[in-house]
Amino acid sequence: MKIESIAVYCGSSRGTDPVFAEAAEQLGALLAGHDIDVVYGGGRVGLMGVLADAVLAAGGRVHGVITAALVDSEIAHEELTSLAVVDTMHERKAAMADRADAFIAMPGGFGTLDEFFEMVTWAQLGIHRKPCGILDIAGFFAPLRTFVDTATNFGFIHEEHRDSLVIAEDPGEIIGALASWVPTYVPKWVDPNTR
Repeated sequence: MKIESIAVYCGSSRGTDPVFAEAAEQLGALLAGHDIDVVYGGGRVGLMGVLADAVLAAGGRVHGVITAALVDSEIAHEELTSLAVVDTMHERKAAMADRADAFIAMPGGFGTLDEFFEMVTWAQLGIHRKPCGILDIAGFFAPLRTFVDTATNFGFIHEEHRDSLVIAEDPGEIIGALASWVPTYVPKWVDPNTR
């Protein structure tokens, strides 16, 4: 599939290991090199800021979506290609989803997981048919991957929905994996009689 823009969800902190910031820099440069726009939360702090700066430094385009409350907290990145200011987090997530052809989760906290897994849920429900990928730097997402497998084994996640997640451990791998993704699962509740 043709990917022109990717929403990246990542931490407003850099984390304790410099490998996370290095991966954000590498991903940003690669996305710019592939002429793929980045859509993200609009912040200048943490991995978010590292990613945005790397894309811009490589001549790429970065589109931020941020809430007015966060702008008022003075964490908005002021040098982006574009910055949309919205009222609520719900509007932020919807705007990012509308602008992106695919989604990537990098290391982060509650917000990263919330925003990324809403997109995974939307895919599961057939609200969109866009790939969702986890960039598992330094095994950060290993416990989450175990949880997803456990939930699948106990019947709370269907195997085809688990298998629809793109997982890569290197920024160089995830772009190609998302581009070659094909939705092979049936959205949940399309035909409840088949479950």
